[in-house]
Amino acid sequence: MTTPQPQQQPSTSEPASPLTVGFDLDLTLIDSRPGIKAAWEAFAAETGAEIDADLVVTRLGPPLEHEMAYWFPEERIAEMVVRYRALYPAYAIEPSPPMPGARDAIQAVRDAGGRTIVVTAKNGPHAELHLAHLGIEPDAVVGGLWAEGKAEALRAHDAQVYVGDHVGDVRGAATAGALAVAVATGPCAPEELRAAGADVVLTDLTGFRPWLEAYRA
Repeated sequence: MTTPQPQQQPSTSEPASPLTVGFDLDLTLIDSRPGIKAAWEAFAAETGAEIDADLVVTRLGPPLEHEMAYWFPEERIAEMVVRYRALYPAYAIEPSPPMPGARDAIQAVRDAGGRTIVVTAKNGPHAELHLAHLGIEPDAVVGGLWAEGKAEALRAHDAQVYVGDHVGDVRGAATAGALAVAVATGPCAPEELRAAGADVVLTDLTGFRPWLEAYRA
């Protein structure tokens, strides 16, 4: 007579999601200030508008429309955005280098078996041009999202961590339920990033790999 074997109960625990880390673009992965300054100077020359390009690059982060509103009346903003974006590839891509540690941060996630996505307020095609020029290859790029709006892409890609330089990035991470890792390489000081709710504040991305290894330990 065969002894009955106990039935194996199905596991009620779901497998952990693979690590997915989101990154902002401007002043997080790339130093776009030289390129953006050149693009705004060319744009000012073409349109005849008096624009302080040095001032513009001190407040990068929000969508282009926000900056354009400082220089043009509301009814002209959409037109001017189109004109600026037409000039952007010729002036802004080549002068914009990677931020310190950017390539290694992407590689650190890959080494950990994870995925990387770039979620930025910059329009997607220009973001992709920057990344391709620098040889930085995330798994996905989502453009045109700002602050809390970034949560849309972070949730869609199941990102557990979002890395950015602006308080808007911290709010986006929080809205998505992701860990907010801030880098103090943009317009926001470390204390401002902490006050906004950043879970981690790094000096720059050179500290990302050690942080990630400790986070996953």
